[in-house]
Amino acid sequence: VTSLCPLKQILHQKSDNTLIFEAWFESGNLQKVVKVNEFEYQLTLRTDLYTSRHTQWYYFQVSNTQAGMPCRFTIINFTKCNSLYKCGLRPLLYSEADATKHKVGWRRTGKEIKYYKNNAGQGGCQYFSLTWTFQFPHHRDTCYFAHCYPYTYSNLQDYLVVILKDPVKSKFCKIHVFCHSLAGNTVYVLTITNPPKSGKGTERKAVILTMRVHPGETNSSWIMKGFLDYLLGYSDKAQLLQDNFVFKVVPMLNPDGVIVGNHRCSLTGQDLNRKYRSNMKKFYPSVWYTRNTIKRVMGERDVFLYCDIHGHNRKQNVFMYGCERKQQAKAPCMHPRVFPLLLSKSCPDKSKEGTGQVVMWKMDINNSYTLEAS
Repeated sequence: VTSLCPLKQILHQKSDNTLIFEAWFESGNLQKVVKVNEFEYQLTLRTDLYTSRHTQWYYFQVSNTQAGMPCRFTIINFTKCNSLYKCGLRPLLYSEADATKHKVGWRRTGKEIKYYKNNAGQGGCQYFSLTWTFQFPHHRDTCYFAHCYPYTYSNLQDYLVVILKDPVKSKFCKIHVFCHSLAGNTVYVLTITNPPKSGKGTERKAVILTMRVHPGETNSSWIMKGFLDYLLGYSDKAQLLQDNFVFKVVPMLNPDGVIVGNHRCSLTGQDLNRKYRSNMKKFYPSVWYTRNTIKRVMGERDVFLYCDIHGHNRKQNVFMYGCERKQQAKAPCMHPRVFPLLLSKSCPDKSKEGTGQVVMWKMDINNSYTLEAS
């Protein structure tokens, strides 16, 4: 909407070294900046649309830079009391000058990084601050800062076009329109398997993978890309997987949230990962179609594995959540533990009963997991 487009800041003097901030681009998130002094800026993140929460994802542009001058940035409205920034995590930087001259892309940066409780808050919610210092490498450069390596809806579309144009991969990887989001964006589903020989395709078990139900967890998209790069490759192991399984992959469940720069919610202001039990197809189309597609697939073949891939902001490494029934005999109870290296026991937290992992498990998919990566 053109009337909502922010006005560009005008520098009236060439000697004005005030940084120019912008987040009016795909997946960008930044609401307000206050210049505290010549080299210090206080930043406020935009909450997820139609909510007053979920300030975790940030992605913004900085221009009119001055090389070598130390600047301090402080984001003042995080809502989580703990963060990996306390454990060594650093903000990401992308410099257009470095990318052009030295072929350097995103990299972790920043010094004097601190994450702490501040004196602000709203609606009974306590705020926390992230602060770091940084020296821009180039004069009059355009740089970007982000919480995690961005992976936009456009990145996904570009990736799918490459697959479609590949004469070999397009034969065993079929890309279909799964549904459309509230904003009319296409949600895709990939079906990956080698053509069956002599009508034996129905014997193949299904593996179902979903990603990016939470927009700010971009690391889940990079896991998806790595998985697809491997599965669509030409190694013997990839061929073996293609011959023995039917893979259903939904690479981006929440494109609307990704595009507008939300951290957790869709355009309804709701967490889609708590709506898998809902029958409101109109408001939550991607999770509705996921659940019902899995029901259809289960009528055609056994589902060997379901996994929903996420990113985590407070725990380190890669780990999994799974489900088990305590009344089961020991042998069946151990079966879900074979796939993950680490699988937690069934979580008693009722707030997770609407997640894909639990709902698919209750639909009798024993190997039903959430994979989390820091």
